[in-house]
Amino acid sequence: MKGLASTLSIIWHLALPYFKSEERWAARALLAAVVAMELGKVALDVVFNIWNNKFYNALQDKDWDVFVYQLSYFCVLAAMYIGLLVYQLYLNQWLQIRWRRWLTDTYMRRWLEASNHYRMQLVGDAADNPDQRIAEDVRLFVERTLVIGVGLLGAVVTLASFVVVLWGLSATAPLHLFGTEWSIPGYLVWAALIYAVVGTSLSHLIGRPLIGLYFNQQRYEADFRFNLVRARENGEQIALLAGEPAERARLLERFAAVIGNWYRIMIQTKRITFFRVGYDQISVVFPFIVVSPAYFAGKMALGGLMQTASAFTSVQTALSFFVTNYRDIAEWRAVVERLYGFERAITSSERIKDTPPVVAVERRPGAEGIEIEALDVKLPSGKPLVAADHAAIAAGDRVLVNGPSGSGKSTLFRAIAGIWPFGSGRVALPADSDVMILPQRPYFTIGTLRAAVSYPSLPDRFSEAEVRDGLAAVGLGWLSPRLAEEAHWNRILSLGEQQRLHAHEGSRAVRCGAREKEERRAPLASHHARQHPRPRLLLERFPGLTLVSIGHRSTLAAFHRRRFVLEPDGERHRLRDVGAATD
Repeated sequence: MKGLASTLSIIWHLALPYFKSEERWAARALLAAVVAMELGKVALDVVFNIWNNKFYNALQDKDWDVFVYQLSYFCVLAAMYIGLLVYQLYLNQWLQIRWRRWLTDTYMRRWLEASNHYRMQLVGDAADNPDQRIAEDVRLFVERTLVIGVGLLGAVVTLASFVVVLWGLSATAPLHLFGTEWSIPGYLVWAALIYAVVGTSLSHLIGRPLIGLYFNQQRYEADFRFNLVRARENGEQIALLAGEPAERARLLERFAAVIGNWYRIMIQTKRITFFRVGYDQISVVFPFIVVSPAYFAGKMALGGLMQTASAFTSVQTALSFFVTNYRDIAEWRAVVERLYGFERAITSSERIKDTPPVVAVERRPGAEGIEIEALDVKLPSGKPLVAADHAAIAAGDRVLVNGPSGSGKSTLFRAIAGIWPFGSGRVALPADSDVMILPQRPYFTIGTLRAAVSYPSLPDRFSEAEVRDGLAAVGLGWLSPRLAEEAHWNRILSLGEQQRLHAHEGSRAVRCGAREKEERRAPLASHHARQHPRPRLLLERFPGLTLVSIGHRSTLAAFHRRRFVLEPDGERHRLRDVGAATD
């Protein structure tokens, strides 16, 4: 019961925000309609139960007129039931897709905003495969919550309705055993209750391992799918290294986990199915076994027997809701745990950047450049990495940052950009500035070339003429006819071409109002003229640009005026201004 209360609390926590959101009135109206139709179905079930008595009595009495009337009445009831069933399903699906759309948008926004997705990776959070949790777990949560929730409500209302019917029938047809009449109030209700409780308890005992197995199956499936995508994304590198045998072995290892866990699910499913099917088969005859002595003792007519059997079956089915739906409930609970784990991971990541001590990046009115004060950058584990007592980069300056491999140059830039909260100190930027770091490996979205070139802005942010002019400015004018073409541009373009497009993105950002640029060094290409395409192109188009670069090669000094060096200082490296870049 403690576990059930905890699970219900989590479900409430996950579900409630949608019904309090901006869509709350539509959501509540749809849910109310679905619930009302479920109650209507239960009401019709009660009417059908009463109809059973009259219909079978007509058969026993061979009363043709009553028989025809009851058939006509049945047609009316059946038409109403079909209408309720169809429109309940339709409205349920409508509510599902609206809820899923809202929940997906909410989780994607929280996952992507303020670099949460990046920090979640840094702290090694257990919320693996966020893509699977957003795409698959959200869908299953919404679907299972509505289907199981409405089904459980229907079972409760059915139980309440038919217990009254069955209690009354128990009085009209008392229990007969071995020729003796036993006066046990509501004995049919107690028989159904005992039968259902025994079945539910045994089902939970047999099927409980399915919850953990379904949780793991979702994780193994997502991990296998992720590794397949990763192999596709890095096809060129794998082909050049002839790494196909190693990739195949690695993928088969991931798939073996999927297969192994599935076999365990099969074994548990076989056990629970054996029990459930046997339970269902016994359920067909069990009510007749209980009530038939009264029938053969002449205490009830055929119609009463059939009505009692129908009511007994309805009560037993309602009480056996968990038995018949155990597999779906086990999968649902696993989904709830995974989605709740994902939400907790997002919340934890959101708290990291706001829980002191953190590296604070602030916009300071009147500041004319980048100012670093008492900066102490650490790894997520807390180990010291980079320190800077004070450093200032004036507007229009060009600074080259050197340091040994592993000294924390890249992490220093991450801290300046505001995506690395681990540590303490302040980074002050001009209030009206935009900071953009161009990654070492360029990134382009999968879509049209215009969308890839416009990233991170939306494609319609710039006119087609502006995009064409930008491509021509970086020597890629031959791509202009392909602006509407959809492709994986990280694969099609060479690394040098990708770097030049990034230079175009950087210059475009400056044109839109950015004043600071921090840029990571790009790997050197084989052709000398393309050694440093991005600094050269940026500085040619914007001579007053503030440029900060990471680099080791002496040739980079030509693009910079000053040089900072990260020097060893105990467990960390300390940033020091060594003067002119050419010294």
